This record gives sequence, C-alpha cells and structure tokens, in this order.
Amino acid sequence: MSEPIEFSVLLPTRNGGRYIEACIESILAQADARIELIVSDNANEDETPAVLQRYADRPGVTIVRTETVLSVTDNWNNAYRHARGEYVLMMGDDDLLLDDYFTRMRALLSRHGRPDCVVYNGYSYIAPTSVGTHTCSYYREQHFAFGDDFRHEALLTPEHRRGIVVDMFRFLPRIPLNMQTTLVKRAAAERIPGGFFQPPFPDHLALNALLLCADSWVFTPERFVVVGVSPKSFGHYVYSQSQQSGLAYLGISADFAGRLPGNELLNGMYVWLDALRGLYPDELRGITVDRPAYVRRQIYAWILDWRMGRRSLGSVVSQMAALSLADQLGQAASLVDRQSWRYVQRLLQPQQSSAERQFTELLTLDDVPDISTFARWAAGRA
Repeated sequence: MSEPIEFSVLLPTRNGGRYIEACIESILAQADARIELIVSDNANEDETPAVLQRYADRPGVTIVRTETVLSVTDNWNNAYRHARGEYVLMMGDDDLLLDDYFTRMRALLSRHGRPDCVVYNGYSYIAPTSVGTHTCSYYREQHFAFGDDFRHEALLTPEHRRGIVVDMFRFLPRIPLNMQTTLVKRAAAERIPGGFFQPPFPDHLALNALLLCADSWVFTPERFVVVGVSPKSFGHYVYSQSQQSGLAYLGISADFAGRLPGNELLNGMYVWLDALRGLYPDELRGITVDRPAYVRRQIYAWILDWRMGRRSLGSVVSQMAALSLADQLGQAASLVDRQSWRYVQRLLQPQQSSAERQFTELLTLDDVPDISTFARWAAGRA
C-alpha cells in the first residue's frame, strides 16, 4: 500500500517553457514517495508542452492541460483541484526549490506539531532583461526584509497575526505576499470562504485570509526557495513599466472607485483588502483601507517614474494637483513620517540603475545567466 501524499507542489504555467525545466528539476531532484507535482498547462503555445512531455510518465507527476487560456486565479485553482497532499506548496515556473526543502520542512513541521502554515525566507533572483534591458542578473540575499518581530523560529500568536493583517490595510506588508514562501495545510485552505484562490491577486488574499482563520502559523528565518523574476513574470511587467500588459497577462482587473494611476500592485491591493473585509466582517470590524497611505504610495510611484525617465516632472506635479482636496489634505502626515522621508531619500540617490531604484539591497551578478546557476553559486557560498 502506497504512503499517503504529504506535500502537493502546484506549478501553474503559462508560456514559461524557457524556465520551467529548472523549476521541475529542483522539485523532482528531491526524490520522495510522499511528494506529488501537479502542473497546470494553461493552453501553452511555446515549448512548454514539449518540456512537460518529458515528465509525463514520471511517478508522482500529474499534468493537466486546458485548451483555452485561463486567468491566473483559475489556472491556480485548476492545479489545486488535483492536490491530494496534507500540505500545499505553490511555485512559479521561474522559481526554484533549494536542496533538501522537504527534509528540512518535515523536521520543522515535527518540531511545531504540524502547524497550518509555515512562512519562511528565500533568495530573490532577477534574470537578465527582466528589468528594462539590463543584461546582467541581480539577486538579494533575503527575498523579504522581515521586521524585528521576526528574528527567530517561533509560533505566531493570533494577536501578532491579526496585527500583520491590520498593517496591510496601511499598505505595510510584514510578511512576503508570495505563495512560494508559505507552506499551507490543505485543511486550512479549505476553511477560506469562497475558496483558496480568489482574484485579483490570489496569493495576497489567501495569505491574509489564512492569517485570520488558520489555527497555527510558524515563522522561520531559513531560506527554502529562490523566488525568480523573469521576462515572462508579472514582476517583469511591474518593474519594466508595462503594468497594463501585466494585468492582461494575468487576466485580472484592479478597478475601484477612487482608483489612481500608478502602481497596479497597489491598486490590486486596494481591491483585495476590500474583499478581505467582506470575507471576515467580524474579525475586521472597524478596520478600513487607509486611503492616505494608498495615495502616498502612488505618489512615490509617480516620483519613481520621473526618476527613471518614464514621466516628466511636470506630469508628476499635474497628477498631484489633480488629487481631490481630501486626498491632498490626507498627505499632511507625510511631513512627519520618517518612513516617507527615507523612501524619498532613496529615490533621489544618484547613480542608481533602474533595478536598484526599485529593489532595496540589490546586488549585481555578471556571470550568472539563469536561476539554476544562481542556486549552485549560492550553495557554494553557504
């Protein structure tokens, strides 16, 4: 009798054929009979089907193909519907698992009594030409800069988790909003009203819902994954100023009353925060989206566009003048907000590349052309 599946790795993909083999190999190299890989082939038109065919007969691999293009949320759910494991891990086709992910994770789960969720860190890797036309690659030692309340491996209290969600309404993420950096027990995911993955940004909404409804969360500062940005990922569209194309690629909308032009991740965040309040009215009673914080961050986006030559200074001034009186008055707090001044100071620093202006603590790699090479390079330094 075969052992029950412990980990289901979900890999939805849309025309990621140039990158997906590295991701798959990083998963299957960790041979384990209690792991399954589910690939959702979203009507791919590039080399992806040919790459996937090489794995079609591998034990533990399930490939499901759609004949019409699904939105990102539907594609994720298409993979999730086939999951049988106790825990679910979502990967992007341009990401990579570090060695011994499942061995290390199994030990951590055992130490904490099989918690509902585990949030961890990783490396960031930005492939060549992912940000503008830069032909070098970049990386960060830590994918996410956790605060001082996240220093050591620990169980997060319900009060701590709710505080994290409340800060999201101020547009202050305190955990990474990437599914790759959180392992989720499937039983906890099933408790989210309306389903695990919901638009417009399914990872953002799911993680915050789980902060509210899961029985137990564990944090570890360990790095388990490499989170990739490639020329075909949404991050590429965000950091190359093609965000409308990115929204079309994802098949999502981030429209709402009072929407401002600028960073579409912020606009999407405004939408899913409002949706989260609808899912958890009792838990979030009295909590509303911080409109001044939203406006302030869109102003930062306009200044960034100016610094990168994508918008004139006159356009920034005109956009700010067009703000409603209420939105203008709401920015008074920025004058005494240290974080605001630090952000503007960073934007105005000279001799920064476009990538360095958009990512903090970014380091350049000249001879590391792909994510697999990066993982080997990083392992050699550890």
